[in-house]
Amino acid sequence: MSGTLPTLKGVHHSAFRCRDAEETRAFYEDVLGLPLKAALVFEEEPGTGRPQPYMHLFFALADGNYVAFFDVPEGAHEGKFKMKSGFDLHFAMEVESHDQMMAFKARLDAADVPCFGPIDHHFVHSIYFYDPNGLNLEITCRDASHDQVMETEAANAKAVIAAWTARTAAQKAANKAGAA
Repeated sequence: MSGTLPTLKGVHHSAFRCRDAEETRAFYEDVLGLPLKAALVFEEEPGTGRPQPYMHLFFALADGNYVAFFDVPEGAHEGKFKMKSGFDLHFAMEVESHDQMMAFKARLDAADVPCFGPIDHHFVHSIYFYDPNGLNLEITCRDASHDQVMETEAANAKAVIAAWTARTAAQKAANKAGAA
């Protein structure tokens, strides 16, 4: 590819499907303390114009970005809201300190939201829990060594990927063959 791309400056929002707008609002605003910034109702599917009423919710993070949800009653069967493995999908939010992270753990415990951790990932510490929609959430804080670890890892990342690709090629080929 040629040419210079503009810089992507950040994530405006990450969006997920929710079971119920009010249930989701109560969790993100009342339990996690994220202010509700928009509850938008639309009557048509974006891009197609097909009639499909839905609501789009936006909750503000302190950095100016958002976590967003779609309440789309059509096709919102319970199977869509089963708890998802963190390996398949999770959303991580950052706090400034370990104490702040533990304050969230205490708040989640008080709200009877199962929460595990903190887990030491050697560059961040994290707690994990699920929202009412089955979405795996993480609250994390950086270790003092975070920036150094990331800098060191960046220098080796392509070689590590190449080694991993070679190591896992046979299993991935078997997975493809089994899916056929």
